[in-house]
Amino acid sequence: MLTNLDTVNAQDTTSAEEELARLRKPRRGTPDPTPTPPLAPTTLQRCYAPVRRALDFSAALTLLVVSCPVLLLAALAVRFSSRGPAFYTQVRTGRGGRPFTIYKIRTMVDNCESLTGPRWTMPGDPRITPIGWLLRRSHLDELPQLLNVLKGEMSLIGPRPERPEFVERLERALPGYPALHHVLPGITGLAQIQLPPDTDIDSVRRKLQYDLYYVRHWGLLLDLRVTLGTMLHMVGASFSVLQRLRLVPAARNIERIDDRRESAPPLLHRQAA
Repeated sequence: MLTNLDTVNAQDTTSAEEELARLRKPRRGTPDPTPTPPLAPTTLQRCYAPVRRALDFSAALTLLVVSCPVLLLAALAVRFSSRGPAFYTQVRTGRGGRPFTIYKIRTMVDNCESLTGPRWTMPGDPRITPIGWLLRRSHLDELPQLLNVLKGEMSLIGPRPERPEFVERLERALPGYPALHHVLPGITGLAQIQLPPDTDIDSVRRKLQYDLYYVRHWGLLLDLRVTLGTMLHMVGASFSVLQRLRLVPAARNIERIDDRRESAPPLLHRQAA
């Protein structure tokens, strides 16, 4: 596997700028999902919110303590197998559009965007190191984000936070996108256990429907289903298996959101700073 950015063929990769340029050209026949979540949480959600925060904190603290040996071994493997630090930080957009610093174990070559600029990961991405590939497959690279949960910047479950470099254009191109910032971003989520990682704008467009479903319906029962689905997914259960076990809402119910977009009230878009 290639690990040197100098060997990346520019013709074989798609830059973030090129992908984001496609945002103003949605696929013909594929409407942008624009459902509106409640501007205020429901009574059940208001009652569950403090319980959820307590569960997030206690679970994150427990997982962080239990996983410390694994985290240390993973960090050492990264540090001694490739040049650069074991951990890295990156700015992401959180609830209310506020930026925060996310923590991860490094899985790519150090300073990997020096030649390409910000862009999404692609299948067979040559920037990913051999150890990084294993960490991504096992999701161990996400463990440091438990610190973000303890700080209240993230929840265990929610839409994945995006980079500010992409958010402004995604908000302009996908009318439902600002609604994701009504809730805390998460380490795992409904979209993550049903769809593969984002590689282009079309994958973002589809994943948005699942994230918006969560924003509308978040609660104890859905969180329990996503938690169990995440555990099964980590041990190898496929997306189709999770759907057959009915641990997650059926795709047809989620993607039916598009059919209701005409009757949805307008979203309150966040003004760009």
